[in-house]
Amino acid sequence: MYEIFADLHVHIGRSEAGKPIKITGARSLNFANIAKECEERKGINVVGIIDCASPYVIEDIEKFLQNGEAYELKDGGIIYKDKVCILLGSEVETTEKGRNGKSGSAHNVCFFPYLKDLKGFSKEMSSHIKNITLSTQRSDVSGYELIDIVEKYNGILIPAHIFTPHKSYYGNCVNQLKDVFKEKYDKIFAVELGLSSDTFLADTISELEGKTFVTNSDAHSLPRIAREYNKILVEDISFKEIVKALKGEDGRKVLSNYGLDPKLGKYHRSFCEDCNDSIEIDEAATVCPKCKGTNITFGVYDRIELIKDKKISKSPESRPPYVYQVPLSFIPGVGGKTIEKLISHFGTEMNILHKAGRDDIEAVVGEKVASAIVNAREGKAKVHSGGGGVYGKVTV
Repeated sequence: MYEIFADLHVHIGRSEAGKPIKITGARSLNFANIAKECEERKGINVVGIIDCASPYVIEDIEKFLQNGEAYELKDGGIIYKDKVCILLGSEVETTEKGRNGKSGSAHNVCFFPYLKDLKGFSKEMSSHIKNITLSTQRSDVSGYELIDIVEKYNGILIPAHIFTPHKSYYGNCVNQLKDVFKEKYDKIFAVELGLSSDTFLADTISELEGKTFVTNSDAHSLPRIAREYNKILVEDISFKEIVKALKGEDGRKVLSNYGLDPKLGKYHRSFCEDCNDSIEIDEAATVCPKCKGTNITFGVYDRIELIKDKKISKSPESRPPYVYQVPLSFIPGVGGKTIEKLISHFGTEMNILHKAGRDDIEAVVGEKVASAIVNAREGKAKVHSGGGGVYGKVTV
């Protein structure tokens, strides 16, 4: 058994031929570049690419497998340069019955062991999605229906960023996941927390006690990969091993979640777009208490306060620690040139965040920057809350 780092939610911006996949994603964010970034710069051992059901991306994957640097594993997944395992995924937006009779929608990340499984899933979902070539287009199926389709192609389903105000189960659909998945709820063995929440907040909801928590980047550009990630204990890197770890089987398990302080997330607190400020507000309120504006986004923290059923957050004994990790790009004074210098010296971002000592960092970039990095990774940074689509800020 050994420890690996995994980021299970990375988007594709464009295909190799420049076809749009995730409209808001960077043009450089394609299948091959993601694999290369994880191997050369990030130090990520397992990456979940969640736009692989697009026929344009499927073409890119087939070409990728022909170049001799990657091949499909017997236990599922694609191995790149014998260092990075790529999980073939698809993020699907489901149509749900929301609160108070309103329609809701939620994102789900689905992973499949082999390219043939992904192709079968893509073909079937093309009859439920108007444009299968684009990322996360709304489908006409619910989560309850989707999980059967995913399992038909040997896949797994993980509810994505479950608390965010847009496109999530708790955020704009229901107060309980069980209301969506019903008797199939036990088939959901892991959920993704999202950038604006953490284990402490999520464990105020009792129905999540038996679920594994994962923290992922939801990256829309190469530098954003691994801004949140997981340390996992496995025997090898493959689809099968990651599934075992998410289920906590045969000694495999998630050892820790590394994520932003939820205050840094861009939907942590409720936010008034009119006065451009975080606010304290009840969901029933329709106007901002400060400016009386009506353009309000209900925040993750406030949502959890509304739906939680435990007064005190209490995690099950099996729950791994949630470690507040500030990505290098979030730390004041650490710009692109400094990051390049650090990676050139230490190899990968994981080495900088987990292995490099203060003296070693100082020798490369000086005392001031070294102190900022070490203080940030030791939880000594001050964090100012984000909201309304704007990230929080760090001061060291």
